[in-house]
Amino acid sequence: MAAKIYRPAKTAMQSGKAKTHLWVLEFDPEVPRSIDPVFGYTSSSDMKQQLRLTFETQELAEAYAKREGIEYRVIQPKEPTRQAISYTDNFRFNRQTPWTH
Repeated sequence: MAAKIYRPAKTAMQSGKAKTHLWVLEFDPEVPRSIDPVFGYTSSSDMKQQLRLTFETQELAEAYAKREGIEYRVIQPKEPTRQAISYTDNFRFNRQTPWTH
């Protein structure tokens, strides 16, 4: 039984950073998913794929995995690189690209 510990990234559908400060422990799939021949649904008999445990810190998640004997790997979060863009730069007289509608 293996698991991964990570901090989820902000989704493209949200502007804030809600639910990105918690660390998540998810189990890796042990059984591959199968396709139902009649309805076309995908299903699996592996119930641990449905578990998603959240922790306040990475250390708490690692301590839980060690205590329960779960083999785990930690995926470090990548901080976004933000460019500082000024609105007034759109109207500079020495702009590199022409500003048109």
